Amino acid sequence: MSISSKFYEAVETILRADPRFVSDDDTIMRERVREAANALDPALISLLLANEATRDRFFVEVDGVQVFDKREFGWVVSNREFLPDSYTRFKNKIGLTDSRGEFISSSDDVVLAWPYKDCVLEGGQTKEDQKRAEVFYNTTLAPDERDRLLAPKVFTGAKRYRADGVEEGIEFRDDDNLIIKGNNLLVISSLLKRFEGQVKCIYVDLPFNTGSDGFNYNDSFNHSTWLTFIKNRLELAKRLLSEDGSIFVHCDENENGYLRVLCDEVLGRENLMNEIIWRYRTYVGNVKEYFPKKHDTIFWYKNKVRPAFNLIYEDNVEETVDFKRWQNYLVDGYKIQYGSHPTTDSRFTAYLKKFVKQYGTPADGDVIYEVRGYVVDDVWEDIIALDPKNLTERTKFTGGQKPEALLERIIQSVTTEGDLVLDFFLGSGTTCAVAHKLNRRYIGIEQMDYLEEITRDRLCNVLAGDSGGISESVGWTGAGSFVYCELADLNSAYVKGVRDATNDGQLEALLASVLDTGFVSARLDPAKYDVAATEFTDLSFADKRQFITDLLDMNMLYVNYSDIDDEDYEISRTDKAFTRSLYAKDA
Repeated sequence: MSISSKFYEAVETILRADPRFVSDDDTIMRERVREAANALDPALISLLLANEATRDRFFVEVDGVQVFDKREFGWVVSNREFLPDSYTRFKNKIGLTDSRGEFISSSDDVVLAWPYKDCVLEGGQTKEDQKRAEVFYNTTLAPDERDRLLAPKVFTGAKRYRADGVEEGIEFRDDDNLIIKGNNLLVISSLLKRFEGQVKCIYVDLPFNTGSDGFNYNDSFNHSTWLTFIKNRLELAKRLLSEDGSIFVHCDENENGYLRVLCDEVLGRENLMNEIIWRYRTYVGNVKEYFPKKHDTIFWYKNKVRPAFNLIYEDNVEETVDFKRWQNYLVDGYKIQYGSHPTTDSRFTAYLKKFVKQYGTPADGDVIYEVRGYVVDDVWEDIIALDPKNLTERTKFTGGQKPEALLERIIQSVTTEGDLVLDFFLGSGTTCAVAHKLNRRYIGIEQMDYLEEITRDRLCNVLAGDSGGISESVGWTGAGSFVYCELADLNSAYVKGVRDATNDGQLEALLASVLDTGFVSARLDPAKYDVAATEFTDLSFADKRQFITDLLDMNMLYVNYSDIDDEDYEISRTDKAFTRSLYAKDA
């Protein structure tokens, strides 16, 4: 889509007529402009209507009424050709900055309870071996920067996996299950466009912030950073819940106290349904000095309406009674005697009474069934953690893979067939595997590279009718499909290049490519980079990696949906069609 520079200048002139959109350093604050457009701000719309060029571009006449096209306006304002000096290119600025080098005039970051509470921690790790040494890839963005970061993204490489093969060149269907590779914060924010208010159950097995957690996330965060990381995601995920939806947040003792307070704030203290203790009963070995850790905590919060609850029973035992074995059976008075000893099981006596009333007196040789069990309370001791030798359910996932029985209990308790389930820390894929076997729709999000091998392969085995986990108990023999897709890379491709670089030559080539794209941070002085570039070869390998990462504009990690038709991003026709179908837009 081609737009003349003169038109961009006209839009800028119009926006400058409203002082709300101009910062103290005389730049257009495009985030405020987008917010005003989304709110159908009367003053902004009046300005756009008064100009012939913008009226023709952003309004459609319907029955004599001018209708504002927010999507088209957002596309123009977000386009990198609009105000390039203030967003996607270097620009010299003069003004007061905070300790992070950010201009006070363009930031409303206020620290209340912990540092950067109102910021966004992007968190972009993709490989299992990236832990504390790779913390530079987890970038904290202030509130004024988050609009473009959290805008809907383009999806690429969509394929529909079925037991009998793989379909390519697809479009999204209402009954499709989704597995998405990409940063979960950005995927969740993108999904709001299609799925806001539709998810019945969210389960998240959080990175536990242990410093050595097997979840393979960069989880040696300090408390404040970890809280920001989780808060960002919970705030968006809550918007995906249906009014009677539930969210189950799984953690251990490392952060459960902090997490409880955070969840109360984000999800509503009044919405806490229960605090569940999962006592997983693994073998501990010789314990000499302390009480061994034997449980995790799962916080269950409702959304706006108390959800319908399906009672769950533990220790379900099906017993058969063959009446040939009974020496004496008296219907009169419902006195039951087994052998020479009258039964003391009043529950079974009541069951037989009900049975006889409904079906009549059983004859010799008849077999009846009694199912016994206890309603599950908030301490779960009957679900044992996975044994590493349990090869029917255990995958190659090296983290804390949860047993399918645990997710079966959670999903069955608050959903029915056809409901939508979400897990945005998908890991080995247990949540989606169980949801599939229980005939629930699902969305799974994971940014780690093992998604393509371990998780996707596991779900393909589910389609084929795997025998592990809950398959036998629910009679699973295979069926269905799921769609796999990824976020369309932009600057994230360069971040991956930095991550995977093994020598100085690769980093030098990356630096040249990054500077050539122009997708670099607008807050940085180009003069500094001219000097730094000449001294780049003298930096240590680690400093070179940090330097290139600092150059990148983290608002442009992935291609925004508003830029889907921009030829510079080279989005294919099939990717455009799938993305538009996912967002319920005409291709």
